[in-house]
Amino acid sequence: MMGPQKMPRLLQSNHAGIEEAAARIEAGGVVAFPTETVYGLGASTFAVDGLKLIYEIKGRPSDNPLIAHVLDAVEARTLVSGWDLRCSRLAAKFWPGPLTMILNKAIDVPDEATAGLQTIAVRSPMHPVARALLYAVDGPISAPSANRSGHISPTTTEHVMADFPEQEDLLVLEGGRANFGIESTVLDLTGEKPVIRRPGSITLESLARALGAVEVAQGIGQGVSPGTRLIHYAPKIPTMLVPSNRLESFLATLNEPAAVLTLDSARVSAPHIGIQMQTDASAYAHMLYSKLREAEISGLTHIVIEEPQGQDGLWFAVLDRLRRAAASV
Repeated sequence: MMGPQKMPRLLQSNHAGIEEAAARIEAGGVVAFPTETVYGLGASTFAVDGLKLIYEIKGRPSDNPLIAHVLDAVEARTLVSGWDLRCSRLAAKFWPGPLTMILNKAIDVPDEATAGLQTIAVRSPMHPVARALLYAVDGPISAPSANRSGHISPTTTEHVMADFPEQEDLLVLEGGRANFGIESTVLDLTGEKPVIRRPGSITLESLARALGAVEVAQGIGQGVSPGTRLIHYAPKIPTMLVPSNRLESFLATLNEPAAVLTLDSARVSAPHIGIQMQTDASAYAHMLYSKLREAEISGLTHIVIEEPQGQDGLWFAVLDRLRRAAASV
């Protein structure tokens, strides 16, 4: 007779759960915790063994940096050098929230927290459970998303548990479904001009209103920002991004049924299965990773995504995730 299945342990986000998670991090361990964007896999920014464990658990490439999560600008300034008026303006307007700033790191920040780079990514999350954990730890927590490297990011504890079923020592702190559903905007402030390295919910337009001219990085590949590899946020089965005006004709060429993320499920006929998406960018982003995971476990062999028509605002970030998810095909 088989024994009980080994799984990560789920903690409720009450006082006892927060304290246990904080104790694990303070002891140099790793905890999965909620943020408003996606769930993170966190360790103390100054716990080298814990930081190494994050990379080991995720199978994360060693050149992909982490994000240091802080309570506020005061704590952020202990991790960076070169904090300036731009940083203060951004923190006042967008923190706590889904904006990550890249700055030169302080001399005492370990290389393991920055993938060996001389820069560090920092942000202040708004999720109440993340903030309660930061208060309890009383120090910064460095984290990537709490999923297997390159896989679809997790927006629920169920997603985290599904990606790490064998990690029985992993604590997973419950926080409900992530509100935003895609990762934070990453803004590089190490140069004279601010550069968006990864688009997110804080849009180019919003940043331009706060700072003036803001550039968007044109190169593809891993650099100083997390989450910028060509293939990322990807399901385990072949995924294709198809222009809206070619959807029906493309589906007609497939020899096997596909799960289709579409803005109008009436356009998808048997043997394919339509998965209805929202026409509002915020609602689309909120549900994107859950719907990709739903398609991935549908039992079908392919995923087809109808490409949304929007190009600016939040749609710019959504399209970034869709193109990386489909980049292997």
